[in-house]
Amino acid sequence: MTTIEAPARAPQRSGPTAPPATSSRPEAERRPADRSRARRIARSRELGWFVAFLGPNLALIIAFTYVPLISNVYYSTLDWRLGSTSARFVGLSNYVEFFTSSQGIDVWRVTLVFTVVTVAASMVLGLLMALVLNRNLPGRGAARTAVFAPYVLSGVGVGLVWNFIFDPSFGLLSHALRAIGAESPQWFLDPTLSLVMVIIVYVWKNLGFCAVVYLSGLQSVPSDLLEAASLDGAGPVQRFFSITLPLLGPTTFFLTVTTVLSSMQAFDVLRTMTPTGNGTNTMVFEIYLQSFGAYQRAGYAAAISVVLFVVLLAITALQMRYVERKVHYA
Repeated sequence: MTTIEAPARAPQRSGPTAPPATSSRPEAERRPADRSRARRIARSRELGWFVAFLGPNLALIIAFTYVPLISNVYYSTLDWRLGSTSARFVGLSNYVEFFTSSQGIDVWRVTLVFTVVTVAASMVLGLLMALVLNRNLPGRGAARTAVFAPYVLSGVGVGLVWNFIFDPSFGLLSHALRAIGAESPQWFLDPTLSLVMVIIVYVWKNLGFCAVVYLSGLQSVPSDLLEAASLDGAGPVQRFFSITLPLLGPTTFFLTVTTVLSSMQAFDVLRTMTPTGNGTNTMVFEIYLQSFGAYQRAGYAAAISVVLFVVLLAITALQMRYVERKVHYA
């Protein structure tokens, strides 16, 4: 009888069974993919919130700023009367007329004179008034309020009140001049006097703003520097020009930018006091007169608007590029 022997079994190892080598690799490969997917989801969520908050504002800016701007550039190339259903393409003729005609040159002159005088007078007088209001005087709180009050008043209301003051027949100024034996000038008939009149009113209205801003700048000047200069023998004038005025550089720069832009866009006082623009035709006022006045030249007014936009943009860029270099912030 033949005996069949069973095959020998392999010796069994004691201890826990090791997992297959291939089971850990897919899990390690999935971790970077999961992290990348989580980052993409987070970025998509942030982008969604960004669009949700920015979208409405961006749509309003495009609809009410850039679309009218582009449309205005197109209208400036047309010979179009306001209200007319037809227009003729004239290219750059409106721009050539504005830069070469006697009326256009006069608008440039009036705009330059009005802007330079109002900005310089408002800032210089505002600084002098701020120096006075910065002193410890009785009633200075009420004085500061009274100085700033005209700035927040309506330009139309201010113009109406000053119309009564400058009236050559019944105005307060005419009564004061008659009391000393003088005659009141014809402010509203003489183009030069009309420009002087609106400059006086505009400076009076905006003087308080410059004074208050300069007052805040004066209060930020370190008192220890002034005391040290005083101990070294520097007088009040020397301390002002050597310490105070240089430290007011950021304030002066801010006021220069804001007052230049404000003066070049002045309209309400001019329209109220000189409705026909007798010698007071700044660029903004000329745009109104050409488009909504007797001329009804909407295409020509659009060309002036484009020029005004470019001028304001260039002035702001030059001030930010060159003037700010001379400003000391510390």
